[in-house]
Amino acid sequence: MSATDHRYPQRGYPPVHLLVPVKPLHLAKSRLLDGGARHPAAHTELVAAVALDTVSAARRAAGVGGVVVITSDPVLTAAFAAMGVEVLPDAPAAGLNAALRHGDAALRHRVERVGALQADLPALRPDELAAAISAAGADRSFCPDRHGTGTTLLLAEPGRPLDPRFGPGSADAHAGSGAKPLLGPWDSLRCDVDTEADLRAARALGLGPRTAAAV
Repeated sequence: MSATDHRYPQRGYPPVHLLVPVKPLHLAKSRLLDGGARHPAAHTELVAAVALDTVSAARRAAGVGGVVVITSDPVLTAAFAAMGVEVLPDAPAAGLNAALRHGDAALRHRVERVGALQADLPALRPDELAAAISAAGADRSFCPDRHGTGTTLLLAEPGRPLDPRFGPGSADAHAGSGAKPLLGPWDSLRCDVDTEADLRAARALGLGPRTAAAV
């Protein structure tokens, strides 16, 4: 492996510990239910499968030191615990950014670098996540979604707070905070799933095994 091989994180940078917040299953991804194409029970199964595939792929990426899920959903908590994934309860219960600040505060006393990864990346490939982490270097960085408006990955500088700014227009918000955009050809990292059209795009890339079975 050469020092310029962007399939892997650059040497000398601390590994990233990723926070993955997940809403309670009955609240998550409501736009996927629009039009009544999927029964609510099948919907919750799909949302859980997407989150589990996302975390499973992230844990296999070079440069990721660990993954911590933030959720208060008992079904998800049990499923992630069975995978050996640390789970923090969403004690603030005040939205995505509050959950991430809570997780950041819990982790920063014991790790050098924290990041945030969206939980709805069912086609995520570990090598693409590793390449994005490598491209970030030690900079505060973010990866925009495939539409260019949202954010799928946010990386803090080592030793610095995460400062999450997720929500509508988060790509611009993170850029405005000084974060470097990560614009490599990482389709699976950019393909978050909010709608049926997004799910079709992820399916074209190749879904994780749990999501494929749920679909």
